[in-house]
Amino acid sequence: MSLAHDDAAVADVLQKMTSDAGFSYFAYLNLQAETQTAISTYPKEWQVRYFEKKFAHIDPVVLNAKSRPEAFAWSNTVTPGMTKERRAFYGEASEFGIRSGISVPINTGFGRMAMLTLASDEPNAGEGLDFSPVMAAASFGQVHSRMEVMRVRPTRVTRIRMKANELTCLRWCSEGKTARDIADIENTTYGNVRFFIRNAKNALGVTSLAQATALAKELGLI
Repeated sequence: MSLAHDDAAVADVLQKMTSDAGFSYFAYLNLQAETQTAISTYPKEWQVRYFEKKFAHIDPVVLNAKSRPEAFAWSNTVTPGMTKERRAFYGEASEFGIRSGISVPINTGFGRMAMLTLASDEPNAGEGLDFSPVMAAASFGQVHSRMEVMRVRPTRVTRIRMKANELTCLRWCSEGKTARDIADIENTTYGNVRFFIRNAKNALGVTSLAQATALAKELGLI
């Protein structure tokens, strides 16, 4: 990964690593509150469907990663008592050749999590693999840091719906302006500015203004 110098090179390195490990696809997922960004070789149609239907909220692999932050193997095997929702999700994923794999989650600070998944169309590709969860997390941590520094462009991003006034306020905030400054600049009231900022934070799923401006910049909104 240290030799990768652009987005295409990063994807090539990750895909080679994926193929060498015996898997077909990789998916790098970065999660913060309600927003997700992905860099993936999953079929484009599946990526679109995953984000449009907000599958990250029900994806058993993501939920498992949040509850047990260590590397693990998984499969789409249907078991007795499985919910209808999960059966449907597994069925859709299988249609696109995503049936099993391994996932390596890491906590990235400030309530954020990143996860690298290697997936296969085989039913139990991850079972029996001899890998150290600690070493896997350490290795992925280095990959994540490199991708953050390079600001690799995602192949898919959560669609954030924000109004022009909300984005304008965030832009001014990112330049160090206070709510009262923005009210004067935009010829509006202090109460309106506070309202717009609050809505912006809600749309991004964050609680602080610093998080809102940082995430908005990361997503290319401001």
